Formats: sequence, C-alpha cells, structure tokens
Amino acid sequence: MKSPLRELKHPIAGLTLGCCIAASSVATEQRSPQTAPPTDARQELLNLENEWAAAEDKHDEAILRRVLDERFVGTFSSGKTYDKEAFIKAILAAKVNPNDSPQTLSYEAVIIDGDTAVLVGTDTRHGTRDGAAYTAVAKYTVTYLHRNGRWMALAEQLFNVPQAK
Repeated sequence: MKSPLRELKHPIAGLTLGCCIAASSVATEQRSPQTAPPTDARQELLNLENEWAAAEDKHDEAILRRVLDERFVGTFSSGKTYDKEAFIKAILAAKVNPNDSPQTLSYEAVIIDGDTAVLVGTDTRHGTRDGAAYTAVAKYTVTYLHRNGRWMALAEQLFNVPQAK
C-alpha cells in the first residue's frame, strides 16, 4: 500500500504535511489525570529531593516511606544495592552527627518526560569528625515515577567524589 505522502509531487509539501499530522496527533493525545504530572513538575521534584534529604538527616521514617516507591532500589559507592526496606533500615541505623550541616543539593540536570523524571545532582555535606572539619561530596542520579498524583523515587545511584589532596 502506498503512503499518502508518496503521492505528493513536492517533497517539502509532503514533509510539512507529515509533520502537521504527527504534531496534531501528539497534541490531541489524552493522558490519564491520574498519571499526568502537574505543570510545575520540576519544582515539585526539587522540593521532594530536599524533603528526602532532610528526612535522611532527621531519620524521618515516615517521609522516607512516602518518598520511596515500593520497588525502590539504590546502589552506592560501596557497590552494595539496597531495596526500600534495607535503605530505610540503613538510614535509621546511621549515627547522627550533631556537627554535620544539612545536605546541600545542587542540580546539573532535571529531565521530565511524561510520568518519568531523572535528576542528576551533587550532594554536599560539611561537618566535623573527631575535631577535624570535613566536606563530603557525592554525585547522584535519581529516577522518579509519577503515580497516583505524586512523584516517587524508583531508583538512585550515588557515588562519593574523592577529595582533592
């Protein structure tokens, strides 16, 4: 069967017509209101990232459970992979250092495609250990899914950046 575009004698006109048809079908595509992310999705994700970091700092189990998807998986510098329950258990078991500053997050990329988002950033923490000041820097990538009206973290990969000597 021949494509209707092959019948056109002017390739530019055919290309323009094809683009218009494709654009109109994308523009009229209906998304389920349950899965469509809000228009301010970028800011919502950045707020969620900061809420997650604060929950780690404060050992807030309820917020961690709300932020992490049931299928969450995280891989870290040690090479160890954690599921949701193991991750929460590790955060809650970690010693709280009152000399640590809150985590400071900065972003290199926030990519949102429909109900999926990927954030790439840097996590920096300052504090003192055994009387000596330190700065710890980690790079991370988090994948979020928008489900039932909210974003949830599905996966995280984080690795420590070696300190300059």
